[in-house]
Amino acid sequence: MQSFRTEIENPVVEKDILELERKIREFKEGKVDEEKFRSLRLARGVYGQRQQGVQMIRIKLPYGKVTSQQLRRICDVSDEYSTGRLHITTRQDIQIHYVDLDRTPELWAQLEKDQVTLREACGNTVRNVTASETAGIDPNEPFDVSPYADALFRYFLRNPIGQEMGRKFKVSFSASDADTGLSYMHDLGFIAKLQNGQRGFKVMLGGGLGSQPRHADVLHEFLPADKIIPMMEGVIRVFDRYGERKSRAKARMKFLIKDLGLEGFKALLEQEGKAVPMASFKVDVDAYPKAHIAEVAVPEVSVTDREAFETWKATNMVPQKQDGFVAIGIKVLLGDFHTDKARLLADLVQQYAAGELRLSLRQNILIPHVKEELLPFFHSELQKLGFAEAGYNRALDITACPGTDTCNLGIASSTGIAAELERVIKTEYPNYTQNPDVVIKISGCMNACGQHNMAHIGFQGMSVRTKDKLVAPALQVLLGGGNLGNGQGVFADKVVKIPSKRGPEALRLILDDFDAHGNGLSYTDYYREKGQMYFYEFLKPLTNVDNLVPEDFIDWGNEEKYEKAIGIGECAGVVIDLIATLLLESDEKVQTATETFEQGKWAASIYYSYAAMVNAAKALLTAEKTKTNTHNSIIADFDEKFVQTNRISVDGGFEHLVLQLNKNEPTASFAKSYLQDAKDFLATVENYRSQELATTSTQNV
Repeated sequence: MQSFRTEIENPVVEKDILELERKIREFKEGKVDEEKFRSLRLARGVYGQRQQGVQMIRIKLPYGKVTSQQLRRICDVSDEYSTGRLHITTRQDIQIHYVDLDRTPELWAQLEKDQVTLREACGNTVRNVTASETAGIDPNEPFDVSPYADALFRYFLRNPIGQEMGRKFKVSFSASDADTGLSYMHDLGFIAKLQNGQRGFKVMLGGGLGSQPRHADVLHEFLPADKIIPMMEGVIRVFDRYGERKSRAKARMKFLIKDLGLEGFKALLEQEGKAVPMASFKVDVDAYPKAHIAEVAVPEVSVTDREAFETWKATNMVPQKQDGFVAIGIKVLLGDFHTDKARLLADLVQQYAAGELRLSLRQNILIPHVKEELLPFFHSELQKLGFAEAGYNRALDITACPGTDTCNLGIASSTGIAAELERVIKTEYPNYTQNPDVVIKISGCMNACGQHNMAHIGFQGMSVRTKDKLVAPALQVLLGGGNLGNGQGVFADKVVKIPSKRGPEALRLILDDFDAHGNGLSYTDYYREKGQMYFYEFLKPLTNVDNLVPEDFIDWGNEEKYEKAIGIGECAGVVIDLIATLLLESDEKVQTATETFEQGKWAASIYYSYAAMVNAAKALLTAEKTKTNTHNSIIADFDEKFVQTNRISVDGGFEHLVLQLNKNEPTASFAKSYLQDAKDFLATVENYRSQELATTSTQNV
């Protein structure tokens, strides 16, 4: 692998990219353990996919905003390094697939020329900050949340407190009480509020999906806008120290809240107050880029199919608070589109709108700032691109993760069944093309990347075994979920598990029943009125696996017989820690602490020093085969096994030493003394380890 020139002006970004290239080289040379290398590349958006030898690259687009120039850059990168296909995720990112690992640094360097990053798009980090795609144009919003989402993204990008947490951390912003950012299912969710003329947010804490969905708690009914970033820093510090690290299944914020209780968590949060470098962080809203709408003459367009145009207008036109303007929703089938069409779309938006797109949580595209008189022209142009299908954010608009197409964790096809269900709705239930009340979502496994367990009608990929021990692809049918607004939501009930090929029939039974007996109720209210067992009874016949035919053993979108094959999931950045690697990492953290101290970044230096000491303690505990589930347990166990037994001398104990972190303000003098403490402690640990290895070697002679 040859080195390359990044030609990146930002030295921080350049260093990051060169570090990735160096680690790839060391991995190829056998100098870096495979599992440890995985953690590093995940934090840089490089994710292994189901197919061996290639990577999925996740491009981080905060709150789904992408300019025309950035989209063209992404297209160039996809054509050069991938297959020319772009995939919109349910977290407003763009993914490209089948990328050679060796080329990922140069790919990243190309993206950064237009300020597009891969950093912390995957791994145990603060993931992409999502937001309502209508932020800034929503007629019901008290203010635009975009500047706040942008500031929060920038503050936590590369921030040392969020680089190596037990698992990922997800944040959302909702423009209004409609809560279209889905705050109730996030680690932290912010809903815009005004109180006595002051901007602020309702704050939701500890929500999540997955196999055990949890509704978020209300942390603050109203938190002033200048307090949200300091508050989030405290939350992450608590999560980093007390959150589970060993068991992936219990390593999310929702489990920590469940264990500690909300009041217990608040108490720990208060203890972190001194360590947070600022009590207030005012976002400069006026500095946030304003939309520049193109001044162009309205092209003359003849609407040839008035009915199709009016249907599209009814379902895909989104009201905008700015007079004379609307937004246009583009329904993107399964979130997949290609670079040839994307470039033309970028040109169209730059010339006739504001040169900006928003990607949505439902894997779609929204074009804001379109003059109303341009609607016929846009419809005509979007038709040429295949982007004028009616049904934006309607029942026809099904969300699905990649499933077994590319994901290691996929159990059954998501995209195949989604395409078939959309076909069924189009051909057999055309009235649902305009129905905004029924939301259908599909995930290929229990991890819920397709958000199936918060949908009105959800499907989860599974497998089913016959009496003859044959395995067929299956779907768990979930019903009754939904977003109720203002931080309230309902998670769907698991109703039945059926062979995948019966998914369309299940949908028919569900929709037929709703049409016959709904009586004007919303689907959420209808499900609540009837109850889980009502739906179980009429879906139960589909669960029988004694009468499967050969076709049932072939998953949607496939031609070969189904085989349940699950790889190693990388959503959480699984790491197998080696003692030598841990000590090497501690050395690197001390070096980084030194560099950040010299740059005057006291808070960052302090946290790197803290991480170096905990990491070094973890190394010795690992050698003792002691569980290292949380930072807090590492600190306590090190005192018990090494300090109290006089194997290692630490004045006042390790807990007293390391937890100076949250008992002192992040000043220059404290950062300097704490850095020296970290250097001294690491030297003590390394000396102990060397003597231990020497003794072991002598005994084995």
